[in-house]
Amino acid sequence: MAKLRMGLVGGGEGAFIGAVHRMAAELDGQIELACGAFSSDPEGSRRAGVEIYGIPQARSYGSYQEMIDVEKALPEDRRMHFVVIAVPNHVHYPVAKMALENGFHVMSDKPVTFDLTEARALAKLTEESGLLFGLTHNYTGYPMIKEARRLIAEGALGSVRRVVAEYLQGWLARRIEGEGQKQAGWRTDPTKAGAAGCMGDIGTHAENLLEYVTGRKIASLCADLTTFVGGRGLDDDGNVLLRLDNGAKGVLFASQISAGEENALKLRVYGERGGLEWSQMEPNTLIVRWLDAPAEIRRTGGPEMGEAAERGTRLPAGHPEGFLEAFANLYGNYARALRAHLDERSPDPGDLDFPTITEGVRGMEFIDAVVESSRRNSVWIDLPQ
Repeated sequence: MAKLRMGLVGGGEGAFIGAVHRMAAELDGQIELACGAFSSDPEGSRRAGVEIYGIPQARSYGSYQEMIDVEKALPEDRRMHFVVIAVPNHVHYPVAKMALENGFHVMSDKPVTFDLTEARALAKLTEESGLLFGLTHNYTGYPMIKEARRLIAEGALGSVRRVVAEYLQGWLARRIEGEGQKQAGWRTDPTKAGAAGCMGDIGTHAENLLEYVTGRKIASLCADLTTFVGGRGLDDDGNVLLRLDNGAKGVLFASQISAGEENALKLRVYGERGGLEWSQMEPNTLIVRWLDAPAEIRRTGGPEMGEAAERGTRLPAGHPEGFLEAFANLYGNYARALRAHLDERSPDPGDLDFPTITEGVRGMEFIDAVVESSRRNSVWIDLPQ
């Protein structure tokens, strides 16, 4: 079967996430990188295509506009099938808009857009186009996250009462954006990142994971954002109290100034009969605690896992699987769903298990509510339901 052809926007010299998208997309042999616009600098973009990605010079474009225009004119059996967006937040919307308007499917990094207005406009455009839109909240791709979701959905823990979602990093404990660090530069710049810094960058991952696993929505929140590092334009630390739509309560906190922390994303959920705990630093393990029975340690590849967890497991138990494999699980589902779309048939329901524009809008609603709450001295703010 011919591979799906992707066009990558972003991922040039000094970038991080673009190369991750490429590796994850190609891991299962369903997708190949066919073309790209890798930098806002036309010469740098063309150079990156040839030297970093090994793309022929003719398909290493100087801009995303050029890429979309030229690819659209190519024969159907040569042109790209979808566009991957791996650029700073303020460029997400114009790239996605142009791709959809020209008939190309989209897979975008998060948060989905610069602001909520753009996100809602993009949701409308996606619906009108009938095209496939994926969003790489990649932590939902881990097998034990699938297992946690199944346990809660099947009622094993009873009604959810309490949630704790946290994401701690330490890489911005100093003002490295003033030292020319490219990633820190745009992620702390309100003209490129949007209304939130830490909460937009990693707090949205915690929010998305919480809602995905529990199946509940955040009904309202009360937030306190802080910028600890002097001269920084956006928050680098935040704490949020949560009320979920079923009456459960929770806490979400995120920080990029927690010195010594790496990518400490953790989720804990407590129901009437039990609780569970998962950590991204030890992703193959899910701890399940019961009110009236010994605790369980469930492992990726272990016995009696649910279908979604088994589907997301690539190696026998005891072989570490991690970030790239979880990322690739989203791309695998997206690719199969896209093939179904191209073949004009209904996809397998399991292939639709990836974040979409809906989760993208939800993330922007969360960011807006957090920023507004903190600005108004931590008042409670309701989220759309």
